Amino acid sequence: MPPRKRPLVPVSARRRLKANEDYFPFNLLPVECQLHVLSFLSEVDKCNSALVCSSWSCLVRSGKLWRVADYSRRGVFHLGQEGLLVSNREFERWKAWVHHYTHHLISRGASLLTLKASFDLGDQCNKWGELLSHLLENVHCRDLSHLDLNWTFTLLEPLDLRLNSSSSAYQDNITKMDQVSNFQVLLAKLAQSCPRITKMRLHFDWSDTSVALITQFQHLRILELKYFWVFKGVSPSTLQTLTKSLPNLKSLTLHVLVPLRNLGISYTLESLSLEFLDVSPSRGLVFSCLKLPALRELRAKKIVRGITLDRRTRLRIQSRWPCLYQVLREGTPRLQALNNERLLPNWKEQSYGELASILQQSCYCIQHLDSWLW
Repeated sequence: MPPRKRPLVPVSARRRLKANEDYFPFNLLPVECQLHVLSFLSEVDKCNSALVCSSWSCLVRSGKLWRVADYSRRGVFHLGQEGLLVSNREFERWKAWVHHYTHHLISRGASLLTLKASFDLGDQCNKWGELLSHLLENVHCRDLSHLDLNWTFTLLEPLDLRLNSSSSAYQDNITKMDQVSNFQVLLAKLAQSCPRITKMRLHFDWSDTSVALITQFQHLRILELKYFWVFKGVSPSTLQTLTKSLPNLKSLTLHVLVPLRNLGISYTLESLSLEFLDVSPSRGLVFSCLKLPALRELRAKKIVRGITLDRRTRLRIQSRWPCLYQVLREGTPRLQALNNERLLPNWKEQSYGELASILQQSCYCIQHLDSWLW
């Protein structure tokens, strides 16, 4: 029996059949849903997906798909290190990537929600501050909500330049001044371009200008301030002004190193909104008064710095400080946890063994610190 011949199909019908075979139901989804699905891809995968078809290429060009500018995703953070000295050639390769990445975000019309970067803003050769300013001026960043900025060092530094550079106290001081000046310029631009930032993590110099700038971010809810220079002190009035001027602040983490010349100074914190306070990374930070009616958790740690004091000097300094227990009783009526330990309901009426042990680790008063070594 001869084989049956397939019926002839018109060309137009074959084209329709081929179109149906190539049809992908993803295209039926609303554009916002398609963008949401693609948002889970890495940046490299997003670029590769643009090669699939013309419709995906158009999707990938949407600024809503580029929400994160993360300059720390390539380099030392993959190695688990904070900074790395590399050859001059490797540094130039990384620098080219930084500029290419910036151009990529600008050309895509990125609509940023997160900015993460670590650049030495005092670097007069590479001018990283100008690069970040250029980025902010050419992308949509009005809705930026998360800023993670280290402006004190660059992730990768050329070993050749480090070996050939001469260091002196005077030169270091000039570099610090340049860093602070350029940081304040960038912070002013951020305050103007990104007023809705709610989460901020950065090094801080505690100058009056910087404090005035950071208090312009009235939507801040989470703030972590790291120390900029060990010789830079923080005046009590400056710290109090900062917390009072941020009405929506819920979480505050402070890295404050009190210089030896300021030993004996105590601080006041005042905030109607603050619920979480972590000063455990700080050294020598002593509170004389807390006005934190909404505070629910406090983390504080007494860190020995290896200072030897005679008893008379120590007692003269400690006599200025109230006990942390008394400060908490008077200024934190809603406190529920201290150093990750849940407090008993009646902790304000009467101390108990576990609470006394916590105070021994965190309070600088005469009762809880009786040692010649600080």
